[in-house]
Amino acid sequence: MPQRCLAILVLGASLVLAQDVPKFRADSTLVLIPVSVTDHSNRFVLGLHKQDFHLLEDGVEQKITNVSGEDAPLSVGLLYDRSGSMGDKQMTARRAVEQFLKTMNPPDEAFLIDFADEAALAQPFTTRTEDLALKLAFLQPGGLTALLDAVHLGLREMKKARNPRKALLIVSDGGDNHSRYTAKEIQGLVREADVQIFAMGVFEPSLSLGLSAEEVSGPRFLAEIAEQTGGRAFSATSADDLPSVAARIGIELRNQYVLAYQPTNQARDGKYRRVEVKVTEQPGLPPLKAHWRLGYYAPGQ
Repeated sequence: MPQRCLAILVLGASLVLAQDVPKFRADSTLVLIPVSVTDHSNRFVLGLHKQDFHLLEDGVEQKITNVSGEDAPLSVGLLYDRSGSMGDKQMTARRAVEQFLKTMNPPDEAFLIDFADEAALAQPFTTRTEDLALKLAFLQPGGLTALLDAVHLGLREMKKARNPRKALLIVSDGGDNHSRYTAKEIQGLVREADVQIFAMGVFEPSLSLGLSAEEVSGPRFLAEIAEQTGGRAFSATSADDLPSVAARIGIELRNQYVLAYQPTNQARDGKYRRVEVKVTEQPGLPPLKAHWRLGYYAPGQ
């Protein structure tokens, strides 16, 4: 039996894995599920193969047709909170976005939405990171927080994306107190969209004394909408956290597996299908953790 090779990716350094990753051509019958795999130290694990994954849809095991680990170009939407509650955190938030922009490759594209009392498109899709940084530098804090409206606008703008992989990055303390849309409405839209959501939370350290109810509940809300899409929420409590937080999100986006399968349930009923991914234990490694898109809506008639 040929010897298996796994690579564990560490921030700032990685083992180079030489392997042939099968490519696949997506069609209307395939479902694609992005998956991140980490070890007990939260480092990304590369080098897994199709037989290392088990995928269930509504509790029924599915046959995975292909697994891809290819670093495809990204279309990213940056959702930046400039509300009054972020006043003392603006410098931290800007540095967070700047660190993330450094992880982008030439074929990538991104847009910028800023939100306070309202959500607005500050910069349409561009491949020029300097344009995004310039628009960011002129944003001034103030007002309430229309976070849900910003997510809605971001999902709508993402329909113009030209790259196959899409993600929204939310930079906020998570508190919403001025949106037209409700959390339930946004949860539904997030489920329907083929967009991963990552949140870079700018939270107050230690105790929540003196924080508003919105700020206290913010981290939980950001984590919930990120989890729905297979993304994750990370926190930065000081400027020292920013390089690692921003780099981790950029690296996670580029080191995911995409599992493709043809559902055994071919009903075109428009219902939500829940997905579960399991990773087989690897010799010499503790149990691995997987993060994946939790489900999708089946096509309607």
